[in-house]
Amino acid sequence: MKFWKNTYNEFIKIAAKPRSYIGIGAITLIVSIILFAMRVDGAFFISLITKPFEQSLSFEGNILNGNLIAFVILQMLIVHVPLLIALVTGDLVSGEAAMGTIRLLVTKPISRTSILLSKYLAGCAYTLVMLLWLMFMALVVGKMIFGTGDMMVLNGNGLVVFSEQDVFWRFASGFSLAYLSLVTVATLSLTLSCFSDNSIGPIVSTMAIIILFTIISTLDVPVLEKVQPYLFTNHMVAWRNFFDDPIPVAKIIKSGEILLIHIIGLLTIAIYKFNKKDILS
Repeated sequence: MKFWKNTYNEFIKIAAKPRSYIGIGAITLIVSIILFAMRVDGAFFISLITKPFEQSLSFEGNILNGNLIAFVILQMLIVHVPLLIALVTGDLVSGEAAMGTIRLLVTKPISRTSILLSKYLAGCAYTLVMLLWLMFMALVVGKMIFGTGDMMVLNGNGLVVFSEQDVFWRFASGFSLAYLSLVTVATLSLTLSCFSDNSIGPIVSTMAIIILFTIISTLDVPVLEKVQPYLFTNHMVAWRNFFDDPIPVAKIIKSGEILLIHIIGLLTIAIYKFNKKDILS
């Protein structure tokens, strides 16, 4: 009971910080701009997709619909959301150390491990709120403006069309896997937060690691090929696999496993470091 009450209190702490609303505001602004741009120049965007196929295919109906808009928005934003997550989760422990409240925190009648897990769950809850807001802005608002219909996806196999009835579960599954990748980022920033007494370090370090791993993933160097499949950044866009036909189930499972391994490993390090953290210096 004390653990869940402490978790609730940690979430309230997050909600009370102004920086927690930067992500919500950024998502709202950026998605609104994309929706406006698509409303004005959506026909040009659609022509980029359909033009290579117009000689052999005839396109009818509401092609530029909310489903397609949501897919485009996700591709554009899902790789930028980690920064917004790190702004908050990178402050969960280091922020307490910077303000000097960490000494009072560990005097609570629960273990240090429970305190850290409470912060972690609160950070995961915040991450979920961010993703749900992105889903609302992209899918719900997108459908309100552009309507609904079948969705076209251009991937490595060519142009794939999904019926309207076949779309929602793909989005739900894709968002679930995207959430797992964002939780990995949240776990990384929380772990780095345990090693720092200021908030800037963990936030900057989290983004630096993401950028470094992304660069390593793109380098066509034989010595790195054995490492690349195990970098979590390689699996942050794995949600797109739910929009392949047929769905590469084995590939999705592998991505989920690698993300979970990173989460468990990083959280173990965070717990160990927080239990050893010197709160008197």
